[in-house]
Amino acid sequence: MKNFFKMLLASTLGIIIGGVILSFLSFIILIGVAASFGNQKAYTLQKGTILKVNLNGAINERENSSPFDLLLNGSSTDTYGLNDILSAIKKAKENDKISGIYLTAGQTNSGFASMEPIRKALLDFKESGKFIIAYGENFNQLSYYVTSTADEIFMNPEGTFDFRGLASTIQFNRGILEKWGIEMQVYKVGTYKSAVEPYIQDKMSDANREQLTSILSDIWNNYLTGISETRNISTEQLNQYADAFLMFATPQSIVDYKLIDGLKFEDEVEAYLKEKMELKADAKLKIAGVKDLKAVPGDDKKISKNKIAVLYAEGEIVADESSSFYSDAQITAKEFVKELNKLKDDKNVKAVVFRVNSPGGSAYASEQILHAVKVLRTVKPVVVSMGDYAASGGYYISCGANKIIAEPNTLTGSIGIFGLIPNGAQLAKRMGASYDGVSTNKHSNFSDDVLSIPLLGIGLLSARPLNDEEGAIVQVYVERGYDLFLSHCAEGRSKTKEEIDAIGQGRVWTGNQALNLGLVDAIGGIDAAIKAAAELAEITDYSIGEYPVKKDFFTSLLEETSEGISERMVMGIIGKEVFGQKRMLKAWQNYDYRQAIMPEFINQ
Repeated sequence: MKNFFKMLLASTLGIIIGGVILSFLSFIILIGVAASFGNQKAYTLQKGTILKVNLNGAINERENSSPFDLLLNGSSTDTYGLNDILSAIKKAKENDKISGIYLTAGQTNSGFASMEPIRKALLDFKESGKFIIAYGENFNQLSYYVTSTADEIFMNPEGTFDFRGLASTIQFNRGILEKWGIEMQVYKVGTYKSAVEPYIQDKMSDANREQLTSILSDIWNNYLTGISETRNISTEQLNQYADAFLMFATPQSIVDYKLIDGLKFEDEVEAYLKEKMELKADAKLKIAGVKDLKAVPGDDKKISKNKIAVLYAEGEIVADESSSFYSDAQITAKEFVKELNKLKDDKNVKAVVFRVNSPGGSAYASEQILHAVKVLRTVKPVVVSMGDYAASGGYYISCGANKIIAEPNTLTGSIGIFGLIPNGAQLAKRMGASYDGVSTNKHSNFSDDVLSIPLLGIGLLSARPLNDEEGAIVQVYVERGYDLFLSHCAEGRSKTKEEIDAIGQGRVWTGNQALNLGLVDAIGGIDAAIKAAAELAEITDYSIGEYPVKKDFFTSLLEETSEGISERMVMGIIGKEVFGQKRMLKAWQNYDYRQAIMPEFINQ
């Protein structure tokens, strides 16, 4: 037995030491990568430069690349910051060294509300008299909406043109869950709160069908109106083209319909750009990317003691990183409360623009952020600028601002609360699991009987249903959350709770619809929000600061590496399976039983 423990100790130490050595070697490699790629060289803008805006990939509020992207790919992934794109277009208009813009279209991944400010910026750019040329191999509807502003649009002779209208298709998983032996226990307030429907129904409710039809119609009408204005094609004709399903049409027919201006290969488009620039065929085009222009100062780069802070909040709303099962972009309450409090105490910050792009999340986390917004508002003005989404919890954290500005196609509202608690009792029975224990009171084992499947690291499902008394208590808890939500909205929008309830009930609205209902104050982008914040603060001379302050390359690298080392050491001690179970169980235990979140609506 003594030898066994010696071997166990030696093996454990070997795993830990090996993990540390591996992590150290990885760190050395990453430092080398950082030396090559981390420090962006200063960019010198030359006369006769063309700005190239790539519309192929994800567009977030701000660029969100990891240092590890450099190690894995040699460059950051195809994600672009909306703020960087807008800044680059504005600089291109104002800088005499830039002659025009070259748009490259593709499979843009974003929302329609994010496309609107890019489109407006390009239309504003055209007032300078400079050209915009667009080229695409495979247009999707989002990229075409933006490129339709160009003077000329070219498509690859073997390219595709996706233009077919909008749809919302929902997968209903009730049957799958039943086959697995999982029952979803739902507690909600809101006739239109449809996020729970896929778990408990076989088709969408009449209320959800009503709101989806309304939303899609409004967004599609806005979309067609914009294209009609820039391409001089009637909306009726555009609808006919959408019905013709142009994705598989001949490329020449797209030209004949005047949706584009010609068919060219990429090298032919570049040759055409040389002609416009009056360059020789063997000359090299001077191309600057969006990231290049980040190093070029703009005319509006002011240095002032007065500052307007733009605080970006993007993703699901969670209490902290351990309260979500996902690792995508998150609005963490702990982090954002700290940021809001720092902005409140910063004497140089005269007003705050709170840029919200969120479908919602935890009601508890939303309440913490809203409270911080309200406290901030007592000291200085707060203006909310809404992105693609500011719905449910996203609207919750917005409703306390002095003013709310949304894009026409922003999805907002969704004022409602639900609780979704899975019951895996039947699955546990089928898997052969049984439970026994002791407790001191009636509900002591609430959320403690969790189905854990050995070897797979699964520990997420409650292994017993809520009894009638517990279900009634949870329903009251959810209703109390909805009443609090109504109270905040009524206070923030100067309405009665009854008025908010009438347009609440979990219903989602577009920005245009929300304006008519009084849920937002104006239609516009982040520039309009900054202008409104300056007016409320009664300042004309100010600089703009973006928050949270982005960490430099080496700080991000060190933090990610440190976190990786810690995780590998823990896994080395307790094993990968147990580590996975512990992490997922922690997320489950920290899960907020009141959720204020909207589902994904539009299949673009």
